[in-house]
Amino acid sequence: MSSIDHYENFPVASWLCPAHLRPSVAALYHFARTADDLADEGNAPAHHRLDDLGQYRADLENCLRHAPTPSVRWPKVFSALKQACQQTKLPTQPLFDLLDAFEQDVVYTSVGQTYRSRAELLDYCRRSANPVGRLMLHLYGVNDNASRAQSDAICTALQLINFWQDRGEDLRRGRDYLPQGHTLAEELHFARERMAQGAPLVHRIAGRAGWELRAVVQGGLCILDKLEARPETTDHTQLTRPTLKKLDFARIFWRCLRM
Repeated sequence: MSSIDHYENFPVASWLCPAHLRPSVAALYHFARTADDLADEGNAPAHHRLDDLGQYRADLENCLRHAPTPSVRWPKVFSALKQACQQTKLPTQPLFDLLDAFEQDVVYTSVGQTYRSRAELLDYCRRSANPVGRLMLHLYGVNDNASRAQSDAICTALQLINFWQDRGEDLRRGRDYLPQGHTLAEELHFARERMAQGAPLVHRIAGRAGWELRAVVQGGLCILDKLEARPETTDHTQLTRPTLKKLDFARIFWRCLRM
């Protein structure tokens, strides 16, 4: 696992996650987190990042083919992922979709490309966020189309919220996710609408996993509340990421009970 310290606004393989699924959830998290670090952390030039992601993709292919030679650079990531795939029969396309999104991030950032429309940004979310939800649904044994659509809505909302809470830092690093012709206020409202579309999924997921999903949804909405409450500014480079405090966690718990 990378030594980089990552702040998360939602739980990862928390105690609410069913114990028998935690190793698989952790394996998926470490796979995605490592790939994201290759795309985004440090000062390597774009072509080095793409080379690393290409090797990471090749190691994924070897892992899924059950090739006997483990990854030289990421043995822990792929040994855990291989075990998760074998034990739970994970669908593989979502894993490659994630890598597609990370590669796109590198290319867009390297040339200063922005998103021309919301549809283009949502296509990125389809590959950068929605695969995680679909993999989790598979682990929970929920595979109907309505649940998949609700999961996609939640994951897209979470990805958008992450963009808007990190907007200042992204702009300072030369990355801009705000679709052309749209305002930040419009996109915050759209993210809330997407979360509302997906929220009924919490009633389709049984047991502790359903409660974890409630916490994820309400955590995202709490961040949205903070983003919407900020004073308006035209200089988005000065925006800072909101953080959750003790009172926020109490509010999230109360809202989870009322869902």
